[in-house]
Amino acid sequence: MSSTIHKTHISVAQNASGRNLNVPVYTIDSGQPGPNVYIQSSIHGAEVQGNVVIFHLIKALQAQTISGKVTLVPNCNPVGTNIKAGEYTLGRFDPVNGTNWNRGYHYDETAVTEFATTVSQDESMASITARFKSHLLDGIQAKKQRPWGLGLAQQLNLRLQTMAAQADIVLDLHNGPVSTRHLYVPEYLHASATLFSIPHVIFIPNHFAGALDEATFCPWWTLADILSKRYDREYDFGIAAFTLEMGSQEVIDFTDGKQDAASIMAYLRTQGVLPECKLQPSNMRRVGVYLNDYKTLFTDFGGMVEYVAQPGEYIQAGQPLARVLNIDDLDTEDAVQTINAPCDLIPMLHFPSASVLSGTQLYKCFTEYFVITERTD
Repeated sequence: MSSTIHKTHISVAQNASGRNLNVPVYTIDSGQPGPNVYIQSSIHGAEVQGNVVIFHLIKALQAQTISGKVTLVPNCNPVGTNIKAGEYTLGRFDPVNGTNWNRGYHYDETAVTEFATTVSQDESMASITARFKSHLLDGIQAKKQRPWGLGLAQQLNLRLQTMAAQADIVLDLHNGPVSTRHLYVPEYLHASATLFSIPHVIFIPNHFAGALDEATFCPWWTLADILSKRYDREYDFGIAAFTLEMGSQEVIDFTDGKQDAASIMAYLRTQGVLPECKLQPSNMRRVGVYLNDYKTLFTDFGGMVEYVAQPGEYIQAGQPLARVLNIDDLDTEDAVQTINAPCDLIPMLHFPSASVLSGTQLYKCFTEYFVITERTD
C-alpha cells in the first residue's frame, strides 16, 4: 500500500526586506493509529547531509504503509544556509545576535512541576499525555508572545518546536565539522541505541542545554520521574527524541544518505510506524559513552595542523592525534609540535580548518567508552 506526501510551507523568519523565508513541510498522515513522528534537518546551515536523507525518506515512505503521521522539514533554517563567506557556510550562529541556532528551544522545568500537581493517581496515561502536550504547546506560544520580543534564532526555533512538541518521536539531523556518524540518546532510552545503524552513541542525562532533543525529552522525563516517585509506579509516555550526526558538514553523499534513510526506517519499524517494512538495524559493533566522558581536546598553541587521527579511529594513550606547524619557528627544532592522546580514545570529529588559534577545539572524543553490541557473523 502506497502513501501520499502532502507539501505545505511555513514561514520561519523574515529578511530585512520584510519578505518571509519559507521552508517546505512534507507530511504523511495515514489517518491510522500510530506514533506522530517529526524529522528536521539543517538547523545549522552547513549541516546539509540531512537534506539528502530526507529526500530518500520521502521517496521510500511513499511506497510504505504508514501507521500514524510523519512530518519532515528539510533545510529548516534557510537563514543559516545562506550565510556564506567565500566557499564556506557560516551557518552555526545567528549573525545578528550570535546565538547558536540549536540553543533557542523552550523548556520550563517549573511549569512541568506545576503540571504534575494536577495529575491524579487514577488518571489514564492517554489523558495525561494529551493534557501535557497541550500544556507544552501553551508554554511555547506564551514564550513566542513575550512583550519584549525574541532574537532571530529563538523565533525560528520556537516555530519549529511548535511542530516537534506535538510528536511522539523527534529526530534532529545534524553533521559535525569533519565527523564520523554518531547518535545522541537520552539515558532513559538506553536500549534504543541498538535500533539505529550508527556505530557510536553518546548517552545524555536529563539536562537541558537548549537543543531540540533535550527540549523534547526533558519535560516528559521530568514528569515521569515526579509521578513515579509520587505514586510508586512506572510512568512511560513513549516520547523519544534523538540527535543524529550524519557525518561531515558542507558535503552531501547520496549513497550514504540512502543508507542513513534505511537506518531511520528500520528504527521507525521497531516503533510501529512502518508495520510492513522489512528493514532491520545493521549487524554492527556499537560503542557508547556517557556525556561526561565525551571530551573536547583544545590546542594550547596556534599554527597549521595536520590531523593525524581520523574520526572513528581507535587511538591509544600517547599516540599522535595531530601535528602543529609553527610558522615563526620553521628554522628551529620547535617548528613542529605533536599533540598526543592523553588517554585511550575515539575521535568523533575534528576542527575543519588546518589553521588554528590557541584554544581551538581541535577534537571531540569518546573516552571511557564501552561496547554496546558486537558484530556477529
